[in-house]
Amino acid sequence: MTGHGGADPRLLPMIAAERRRTADLVDALTPAQLDTPSLCGAWTVREVVGHLVSPLVEKPWRLVPVLVGAGFRLHVANARLARRVARRPPAELAAALREHAGHRFRPPVVGWLGQLTDLQVHGQDIRHPLGLPADLDPERLRVSLDFLTGGRAVGFVDRRRVAGLRFEATDLGWSAGQGPVVRGTGAALLLALTGRRAALADLTGDGAATLGAR
Repeated sequence: MTGHGGADPRLLPMIAAERRRTADLVDALTPAQLDTPSLCGAWTVREVVGHLVSPLVEKPWRLVPVLVGAGFRLHVANARLARRVARRPPAELAAALREHAGHRFRPPVVGWLGQLTDLQVHGQDIRHPLGLPADLDPERLRVSLDFLTGGRAVGFVDRRRVAGLRFEATDLGWSAGQGPVVRGTGAALLLALTGRRAALADLTGDGAATLGAR
């Protein structure tokens, strides 16, 4: 995969597949599961789904009042929008993911690589607290791990946290970086690289304690 921000069109089928996979997951969840706290800050599972759906169904001009109301703080506006969209019935959220699976939404700076990674990370934000298997596609997971360790994952990775460490996925034959080793499944590394402390218990290696202390 090449191109700044992930401009390679081969990413689009991967993104579409992740959206459809998320839709299937949403359809399978109970109301109690949807209201379970996710790994993503203060969001529930339902609100994480709202975040994934919002760029597909909200018109750009409708975002302006939300941004103004949030004092032009993008992360606050994003959270409010996610919660607003999350009020829709779960079946409607799943249907939107399927209907717009091929949507070419491309976030600024991180591009389609960021969108693919966002879908996979948030999928684990949902699955992990519910005790569901990671169920990640190895090829798509490798692409996102390369992105997260490639120095361009703005907003995803705190580069100071991961500096001077080597990451090795025990189930993918994948590695990146130099230094003390942080070892785990690809799914665990995906969560650890993006700051989810819940994954630390699933990591081994001389660098795991260093990562956990940062």
